[in-house]
Amino acid sequence: MNRSVLKLIAVSLISACTTNNLLAQSGGLPVVTTAVPMLRISADARTGGMGDAGIATAPDVNSVFNNLAKIPFLDKQAGIGLTYSPWLKDIGVTDVYLLSGAGYYKLSDNQAISTSIRYFNLGNIQFVDYNGNPLSSQNPREFAWDIGYSRKLSDNMGLAIALRYINSKLASGDVNNSGVNYKAGTSVAGDISWFYNNVREETGGWAFGAAITNLGNKIAYTNDATEKDYIPANLGIGAAYTKVFDEYNKITFALDVNKLLVPTPPTNFTDSSLEVYRSKNLVSSWFSSFGDAGSFSNELRLLQLSGGAEYWYNNQFALRAGYYYEDESQGDLQYFSVGIGLKYDIYGLNFSYLVPSGSGTTRNPLSNTIRFGVLFDLGKSTKN
Repeated sequence: MNRSVLKLIAVSLISACTTNNLLAQSGGLPVVTTAVPMLRISADARTGGMGDAGIATAPDVNSVFNNLAKIPFLDKQAGIGLTYSPWLKDIGVTDVYLLSGAGYYKLSDNQAISTSIRYFNLGNIQFVDYNGNPLSSQNPREFAWDIGYSRKLSDNMGLAIALRYINSKLASGDVNNSGVNYKAGTSVAGDISWFYNNVREETGGWAFGAAITNLGNKIAYTNDATEKDYIPANLGIGAAYTKVFDEYNKITFALDVNKLLVPTPPTNFTDSSLEVYRSKNLVSSWFSSFGDAGSFSNELRLLQLSGGAEYWYNNQFALRAGYYYEDESQGDLQYFSVGIGLKYDIYGLNFSYLVPSGSGTTRNPLSNTIRFGVLFDLGKSTKN
């Protein structure tokens, strides 16, 4: 990897709060950042092909990642999904990637248990001092493992809960001879999600969903940390409309809106304001995140929008396209994505491609790369 890229990644990973502070000093609306940003990455290729929209789309095994409440609406008794996502490949990096796996088992037609794991490998990083002298070489990595339970409340409605363990090892030991010993940060978080499905096989219809994810304790990367970093607690709501043309052709349009449940950093940075920001009560910080940006227009700028479309032919071949929007003040990630899906018997394949967009710091890490996923439906149908 290029040394300048390594330094940028290493500094941004270990000093997330410092990044917040610097951006806050530049004026305007500060960037809301968190630890463990891996948890905000779409973990499956189908969702990636639709601009990251997936809260209210038709369920599959990877619904474990975006709306667990969809799982009881699946036909098969069990399923497994695996996805590989290269990261930073657009700038020549080959050792950074996200692996994800999901599985579910239906206890009955109305309830299911599930599990999933995300593993983010950040490759080998050579840490250097401010003069460019090598210090140590390490392999930062993060993973999150969860278990969940989902249940139908009626023929159209489902509810789910999940519990997640998060482990983020960005460095270990005194990497820069500063006297600070880094360790793996850990946290435990929970999700709750809801799904309403009024899509009819013969005609189509509407589906709606909502998911509150990563509600958990803050994370620290040193043993003596007095101020910890927020993890990406998030509220997502979504809607999808499906139109069935005939027995072979149907199309779905989906829209998701996401809002981080993390306080907005102070615009005028001081040591005392940062201390107040990072020491907020966890539960109250989730609620205060809806009104601490200074104005209603600023609150709207904190939203991320995902829109996508999915066309299926004979439930065997799919074409997908989508668009993701993030306000300029929050990183300015705006990009198109496309994807295809293949389904035969119990096997499924998904591919997605993120169209290159942006430049410099706004360049999306997945630009010009392909994500690949496989799915397996297992067991008999649970339909009555």
